[in-house]
Amino acid sequence: MPELPEVETVRRSLEAKVKGKRIETAHVDYPPMLEGALERFHSTISGRVIEDVKRRGKYLLFDLAGVYLLSHLRMEGKYFLTDREEKKQLHERARIFFTDRTALLYEDVRKFGTFALRDAETVFTTRPLSKLGYEPFDASLTPALFHGMLKGRRAIKSVLLDQRVVAGIGNIYADEILFCAGVHPMEEARTLEETQASRIHACFQRILESAIDAGGASVRTYKNTLGTDGRFERELCVHTKAGTPCPHCSTPIEKIKVNGRGTYFCPHCQRRGKKG
Repeated sequence: MPELPEVETVRRSLEAKVKGKRIETAHVDYPPMLEGALERFHSTISGRVIEDVKRRGKYLLFDLAGVYLLSHLRMEGKYFLTDREEKKQLHERARIFFTDRTALLYEDVRKFGTFALRDAETVFTTRPLSKLGYEPFDASLTPALFHGMLKGRRAIKSVLLDQRVVAGIGNIYADEILFCAGVHPMEEARTLEETQASRIHACFQRILESAIDAGGASVRTYKNTLGTDGRFERELCVHTKAGTPCPHCSTPIEKIKVNGRGTYFCPHCQRRGKKG
């Protein structure tokens, strides 16, 4: 699933390509991905200008001046800007037609992506966005505040994946963040010291920023709106690296399950119970 760096990369690409375009109409081939009636979707977005493209967590927000179109890419959703007469693609699920004769194609092999409309006044106070936690780069999310949020017996990796705590972190980056911080993924959140929480905080900001700069990670089928792969895959230290030497100590990377999620870590650099 695309995580914050991949979604932010898509957002930036879409902002450059579709901001200022006026929507003429739209065609949806797979109505189940819409929240609400197809007729309302068409009547609401037709004639509106895309004022901006924003992001909240893993959601893309198309600002249509008074209304937001929320898009979640889920596993394999992709956008491509093309000529409106471009032939239909095999996995095309929707096409938004602009008045300048271009079109925005949404492709989704597994049909897991979703679209929803929200009024601008309530978009951040109603679900799904109201349930999201802090943005990783939010200045108000200090290391001390983050440490105070680490409560209970849940594994720290599960906490990082909880979108109600910090929005946007997924499986790939949780592994890389915990390796960077030297924290075992099964460590109970309540046992972490302030210094460990501070390292995790610094690592999620640094790693996510680096991944955004690299255009995300293409560990499976992710491509950005330009149709190109992300480059951060080359910088992964542990994720998908089971059996290969740790880049710090040469101990073989191991893979375990944490709450059902495949998890990669170095058993030496990330010893369970390690403090400080």
